[in-house]
Amino acid sequence: MRLILPFRDINVHASTSHYAFTSPSSPSHQTLVVERPSGDLRLNDGALLGAKRVSSIAGILGIIKLRLDKYIIVITKAQPMGRLKGHMVYKVIVTEFLPLRERTLHDPDEDTYLKLLKSILKTGPMYFSYSFDITNSFQRQADSDPSLALWQRADDRFFWNKFIQSDLIDLATGSSNASGLRHHGVHQTSVDPFILPVMFGMLRIASTRIKSTPLTFALLTRRSRHRAGTRYLTRGMDEHGHVANYNETEQIVVINDTLGGAGGTFAAAGMQNGKIGGLDHHDVQTMSYVQTRGSVPVYWAEVSTLHYTPDLQIRGVETAVGAAKQHFDEQIHTYGDNYLVNLVNQRGREDRVKKAYEQIVRILVSSPSEAVQANHNTDEKIRVVEASGKNEPYSRLHYVYFDFHNETKGLRWHRAQLLLDQLRDGLIEGQYFRGLDMPADEQNRLEVRNRQTAVVRTNCMDCLDRTNVVQTMLARWTLTRQLIDIGILKPGETTDDDEAFKVLFRNVWADNADVVSRSYSGTGALKTDFTRTGERTRAGMLQDFNNSVTRYVKNNFADGPRQDAFDLFLGAFLPDSSSTSTSLVFVDRRPVLIQSIPYILAASVLMVFVASVARPRAESTSWPLRLFAILWLVIGGWCWYFIYSHGMLYVNWPKLNPPRWANEGYQEAMGSIRKDKFIGPLVARHERGQSNARFSLLEEGKKRIQ
Repeated sequence: MRLILPFRDINVHASTSHYAFTSPSSPSHQTLVVERPSGDLRLNDGALLGAKRVSSIAGILGIIKLRLDKYIIVITKAQPMGRLKGHMVYKVIVTEFLPLRERTLHDPDEDTYLKLLKSILKTGPMYFSYSFDITNSFQRQADSDPSLALWQRADDRFFWNKFIQSDLIDLATGSSNASGLRHHGVHQTSVDPFILPVMFGMLRIASTRIKSTPLTFALLTRRSRHRAGTRYLTRGMDEHGHVANYNETEQIVVINDTLGGAGGTFAAAGMQNGKIGGLDHHDVQTMSYVQTRGSVPVYWAEVSTLHYTPDLQIRGVETAVGAAKQHFDEQIHTYGDNYLVNLVNQRGREDRVKKAYEQIVRILVSSPSEAVQANHNTDEKIRVVEASGKNEPYSRLHYVYFDFHNETKGLRWHRAQLLLDQLRDGLIEGQYFRGLDMPADEQNRLEVRNRQTAVVRTNCMDCLDRTNVVQTMLARWTLTRQLIDIGILKPGETTDDDEAFKVLFRNVWADNADVVSRSYSGTGALKTDFTRTGERTRAGMLQDFNNSVTRYVKNNFADGPRQDAFDLFLGAFLPDSSSTSTSLVFVDRRPVLIQSIPYILAASVLMVFVASVARPRAESTSWPLRLFAILWLVIGGWCWYFIYSHGMLYVNWPKLNPPRWANEGYQEAMGSIRKDKFIGPLVARHERGQSNARFSLLEEGKKRIQ
């Protein structure tokens, strides 16, 4: 059976009338042609003449239409990251935008769109493989059809460039949306090798040993393209059941991996779930364990106001039941039983989120059975909510609340073991994936010996720092169990007994925590000193303080453009390309006086500094200088008070899809300012257009791509 895989080598032939894409290693394959400037796609038999420039690329990332032009995004440099089962995995390093118009058009919006796209491509860790489906876990690959093209097998949630690949996908499938389509309804397999699926997340592959047994240890975290965004701008769940900061993390161990084979297709042959058996010293075995994380699946948000702690908003839980059902239906269908580990604080503002989560679970399971454990510190150390019977609706949901804050405070991180003890039976019953290489098989398939039938879905408020600690603990326990099951470790031994591997394991998981956190919050994770060393350190606490301050600054002043970049790349916002459109999306339409106050504050700080270092002449008096400093100190103090009191006006909100609550907060703040007897008349006099003009594009071009 011939596998349909992306081309490893592509040449781009550029001319004034078209771009032509060919593969030097497959000279008889049809040429992909993109007409200029229309963007129509077609296949051509043989090469096209007239190219002015020929360049080599690693792959086509996609095609995107902005306001003035359409661009082909190509990968010009990719870094090899290591091999999984003989398949090289690459990281996207450098990309290039190929405009369809021969003469590039510029305007402020177009330039900003390009800047946003280039920023996400530069900072977003994206990975791909020409021969291995990194969007799917090993277990899902075992159930996939290897006769399909690689992009057709990709998991829709983690196919990060699917939106910008839609033109090529339409051409391949014969969709009516395809430009210049000649074969409506007919699948054109010649297009398939040009479609390269890309994953956004974290990947680390390391060759190591445990007790002289060679193995490959790998960690993959796949970030969902649905409801992707930044920390305070993307919380909770949308109406389709997609939750914020959803990530799937797969820990992989390949025993006796010599990297000599190219086996990458799978078959569920001879599966014996739960029957492990010993390890033949020549067997190449693949084991994986999957965990997930995602925001609490209700409608809630945290509204930035420049205060360190944002305002918390939670809509009625009853309104979220339909979306929650969609979310958990998908989770159960994909993973089986779901152990919903909730780590939010049961005191203070986070308690409202905890209660909302528990309420939605009680509604879903119909006849809930609850159990609560307490101790001298708290009345609710652990709470379990699950269906009272196996035949109840959503009986495969098992809610487990753990009071992480109280149990681990005072650097008592070992107390997280209490959660592991609570989950132990479910972890044992839920198993893990295990497959065995079949050398005699012509297609190099895996014989599936064991399947994972349950998943632990962990969350805290951000699904970052506390979640990282718990996921690392569960991954370590599962890895020890896997190696005992196949005979590498003896009962009572752990992976931590091997010092070299312990250091590797901790650092890989700490790196994973940093990548997931940086993608969502803008900084590395907190508490990674514990993940790396097994204990909290003063240096780690100082780093956490630095990260917390940096998060505050970025979440208030930098996350708006980052959210715009996500929305633009993923198709959540479609630029208006009509010739009559003259509105400038990114122009700041706040009243001039409102815009000027931060500059007045900066000027006052400068003036006070100058007055404090200046020295009057000996024959002159100092009171004018002091009066000057006091005057600017008062001005600066008033500016600071105004900005802090009307923080909604100074948060850098997204311009493409501003949140509804941001618009409401902006209107409320402007309303209070207009009523002010001193500044109200000044604002009205200098106001350019309506005060809601900054958010007037809320619905323009907004479209969620499912």
